[in-house]
Amino acid sequence: MVVSLCRLAAFGTAIGLSLGAANAVAASQPSQSAAAGTVDRAQARSTSIGVVAVEFRFRLSKKSVHTGTVVFRVVNRGKVAHDFKIAGRKTPIIKPGKSATLRVVFRKAGRYPYLCTLPGHAAAGMKGALKVA
Repeated sequence: MVVSLCRLAAFGTAIGLSLGAANAVAASQPSQSAAAGTVDRAQARSTSIGVVAVEFRFRLSKKSVHTGTVVFRVVNRGKVAHDFKIAGRKTPIIKPGKSATLRVVFRKAGRYPYLCTLPGHAAAGMKGALKVA
């Protein structure tokens, strides 16, 4: 059903509104995209993943994510130091009982390997892959 602008204007006038006033209100309120500014799509979407490091494995709270920013919160619950490396980014060495945060932007879908870079740790099992869709 197509409503002509004349009928719509007549209806608006009948209820005390004018199209001009409605448009003025709409124009005075910025859209969500305008309010957010120009933000890269990959950075606009953010996901948090909890990572627990123990001897000799990682447990991730999510095995897959969408493209965008991923914040890894790495906690070392083991008895020796560990670190966490993915997509060319790495945490500092994390002492037992301590934690570190790593922010990575994934712009492309794929499988991203992660590992502990301390000698022998990856070979012992501290490695895996995160799926990015």
